[in-house]
Amino acid sequence: MKKTALLLVIVVAALAAAPLGSTAGSGTRANGDIVATATSAGKFTTLTKLLKRAGLVSALKQPGPYTVFAPTDAAFKKVPKKTLKALLTNKAKLKAVLLYHVVAGKVTAADVVKLRSAKTLNGTKVRIRVSGSNVFVNTARVVKADVMATNGVIHVVNRVLIPPAR
Repeated sequence: MKKTALLLVIVVAALAAAPLGSTAGSGTRANGDIVATATSAGKFTTLTKLLKRAGLVSALKQPGPYTVFAPTDAAFKKVPKKTLKALLTNKAKLKAVLLYHVVAGKVTAADVVKLRSAKTLNGTKVRIRVSGSNVFVNTARVVKADVMATNGVIHVVNRVLIPPAR
């Protein structure tokens, strides 16, 4: 449960904290924890709903630090309805997907670009690559980096990360 709580905290913080009109790497000052940031953002309602469904909301007040690769509501709209429905009916798979978006520790954009991969709280790694001025986590592009929360950092991504089948 500890890993699950950490992951969720990161995911929620990342999704909620980022005003989408900003550019990647523009850094935002921390005004609250991940939960407060996510609630005030208004762009992560799907993520918040899924966190509640997975029973992970109470974990979002944990201290951290965490790094969350947070998909927006628009990113969730790209997920096939069949896949989303399957996640909604399987709590274990839903938790696995949500935790796949969270990395323990505070990994800023300056750190992320030096990595080739990062181990998530799901237990599996995400691939990280830089192409020109873009940073990708698996196939998701970071659209806003370094959204700071008091208990971590959020990097907003344009796709939902789906972990490999085990």
